[in-house]
Amino acid sequence: MSENTVPREAPAHPEGPAADTAALAEAVRQLVAEVGTVGRVSGREPWRELALWVTRGRWGRRTGWPVVPTLTTPWQDTVSAERHGWRTRAANLHGDFAFAVDYRVCRRCRIGWVEQPYTHPQYQRHGLASAGLATLRAEHPGLAWHTLGGHFRSSQPFWEAVGADVSGSYQQRGTCPHLTRGR
Repeated sequence: MSENTVPREAPAHPEGPAADTAALAEAVRQLVAEVGTVGRVSGREPWRELALWVTRGRWGRRTGWPVVPTLTTPWQDTVSAERHGWRTRAANLHGDFAFAVDYRVCRRCRIGWVEQPYTHPQYQRHGLASAGLATLRAEHPGLAWHTLGGHFRSSQPFWEAVGADVSGSYQQRGTCPHLTRGR
């Protein structure tokens, strides 16, 4: 995690809505360019993992939602708030949520899964989702990438665009037995 990253402030433009739109587009382009600046929080809890292992899963199970910190870096990689064992890659612009996707990787099977990529409507069609997914593929080379669920008809063009020339093409596929057992 980078402690020296300073939160960006939204520039004020007295020229009107056109200038605001141009400034927003430029800010999003800058965020896409910073896709490699990722703050990370592992989310591991060694004592809980030890209790699970020693008791063969009887004690140490998490109850409730995990605490997901908000980092000062433009992009962050944290535990998923919705899916146990998954990670979330997210982007923040001017302190506001801009993009997030949950992902999981099985190195044994050489498969990666992504779920629920979401870009705030204000920031859509600027390449945030494509940049975030491309960075995940670059960080985990040689994997076939899939999703767990089917794709809504309205999202088919998005999945076709980001899945072009990607092994697995983000087609629907269930998780492997390694992840189901939690290993």
